[in-house]
Amino acid sequence: MRNRLVVANWKMNGSLQANEDWVKTFAALGGTDCDAVVCAPHVYLMQMVLLLEDTAVALGAQDASEFEAGAYTGEVSARMLSDIGCRYVILGHSERRSLFGDTDERVAKKTKAALAVGLKPIVCVGETLQERESSQTLRVVNRQLNAVLAEVGVEGLSHCTLAYEPVWAIGTGRSATPEIAQQVHAALRTELALHSPELAQTMRILYGGSVKPGNAASLFAMPDIDGGLIGGAALKAEDFHAICSAH
Repeated sequence: MRNRLVVANWKMNGSLQANEDWVKTFAALGGTDCDAVVCAPHVYLMQMVLLLEDTAVALGAQDASEFEAGAYTGEVSARMLSDIGCRYVILGHSERRSLFGDTDERVAKKTKAALAVGLKPIVCVGETLQERESSQTLRVVNRQLNAVLAEVGVEGLSHCTLAYEPVWAIGTGRSATPEIAQQVHAALRTELALHSPELAQTMRILYGGSVKPGNAASLFAMPDIDGGLIGGAALKAEDFHAICSAH
């Protein structure tokens, strides 16, 4: 059985006080039976290490450089993230791809760098509305997946989590129906099986795209959806806890 993983992506949100309040509220609501991760902005990661110290919630970052060290002003390396206590890192999020120029090749190199220092990459794949309407969904997500696979191999990918996030459903309030999401998750698992049937069965594939307390249970009920990458709804501890507890 693949244990459910639910990841909060706070994006460029938060403050010292708001972060502290969030952790206190989430902890007060009690435990859940899923693996929970919070991915905070880089500037707040040290604070979050301390806040999450006595909780079951793991810490993640929202991006990492493909470079180990050097003259790369403004970048944060995977080794630095590991050094302060991060366990996970989101890579290839659609906003990084569309707004900041992350290519399939760069996402693959970032994944390799993260794996080299023991981080657990959450590798995002997903199509735009235009790509979906032109029936390119599976071509796009398989291309994105195979770029990473070519760089790190089956063994490297076995230490990753995949996240399918249809770009047209992120921050728009639109969400793929559970059946649409399941179709893509199943296709990704079929693609994985071409390289490793075992990995296809063990890989956790998350859905990201306007997951809310009201639709989480129906999404998580699908056989190939193993949790969620949560954006807007993760900013409220109560909503994130409800999603983590959804059945």
